[in-house]
Amino acid sequence: MSDSKRVLSDLVLSASTEHAPVDAPYEAIDIADWLLNLPDAEYQRCAPPDHKAAGYTTTDDGRPMSINVEMIGTGLVVQHYVAEITEKHHCHMVSTSDVLTPNGWTTVQVIWDLSVKKNSDGTVTYTNQVTSHPTQEFMEFIEKNGTTFEEAAAARQAASGDHCRRETPLYAASIGRHALAKSGN
Repeated sequence: MSDSKRVLSDLVLSASTEHAPVDAPYEAIDIADWLLNLPDAEYQRCAPPDHKAAGYTTTDDGRPMSINVEMIGTGLVVQHYVAEITEKHHCHMVSTSDVLTPNGWTTVQVIWDLSVKKNSDGTVTYTNQVTSHPTQEFMEFIEKNGTTFEEAAAARQAASGDHCRRETPLYAASIGRHALAKSGN
């Protein structure tokens, strides 16, 4: 990885965690299967009009990768989510994402953590957690454009937080439908 793509993991651009109920039995849920087989149109339904496209591929060394194209605030973001954990009830995806802003292209790291837990009353809760970190390229980009890190982080937090709040219940519903369809219910 070039030095410009180096992730500055000690700095946080945004962090959002949202929860929503899933209407399916815990045992029937398979987030990895849902995520790595998510139809493009279903992805788009999970955050209209922000979600533009989704697909599945692999890295050169064969690791699963989810490609997501979405609007976060004023940025068109192309996510290259490499699967680090792909379990039935937990997926951890990491992307060095390309972002087209009104001032041009840059990159950020986005970590997407998806999980479900079974509650004591038998219900299921989906957790959608998204954290982004700047790259060195991003820091140079905002400096060139006269923006401080604090300003950029505040804007990203507002946009990402809003996006996460809207997509989480729709993801939970989609995961539930997928689980029920797979289990024959």
